[in-house]
Amino acid sequence: MSEAAPASSAGLTWHVAQTQSHREALVAAELTKQGFSVFLPQYLKQVRHARRVSNVAAALFPGYLFVGFGPDVRWRAVNGTRGVVRLVMAGESPAPITKEIVEGLIARRDARGYIPLPPRAAMRIGDSVRVVGGSFADTLGLFEEMRDGDRVAILLDLLGRKLRVVIDEALVEKAA
Repeated sequence: MSEAAPASSAGLTWHVAQTQSHREALVAAELTKQGFSVFLPQYLKQVRHARRVSNVAAALFPGYLFVGFGPDVRWRAVNGTRGVVRLVMAGESPAPITKEIVEGLIARRDARGYIPLPPRAAMRIGDSVRVVGGSFADTLGLFEEMRDGDRVAILLDLLGRKLRVVIDEALVEKAA
């Protein structure tokens, strides 16, 4: 779990660094070694493997983390850090983000340092669901499974055939 330096540090502005896939923690450690203030917001993700369920730390924003530095810091060193793809830029300089965004995320962390996510609607295999948005809006179907990345697989009855569709979880609700 990467900690953030206090966002109220004099002259500190927050920026976003894009990382290589699944390298957020490595990048956070490398940037911290270099003296940068780093915040990697994480949540506990439930993973199923070999009939076991465990919770593992996962990046809240996969492929991104926050880097804080002052105006006199050599920010190009961030781009040269192992695992960093690039700093998000505004023209020729790093794009700053408002400190309220980072402070808000820091304030939301629980005692273990993870950001709690709202509970998902409990759906079981075979439950009736309704698509509430997108091209299949107002279509009824059956819940099949949860996928990684907040996506669900559902079976829709279209034109007399069962069609398996994978869509964003936010577009599906339990049918009454």
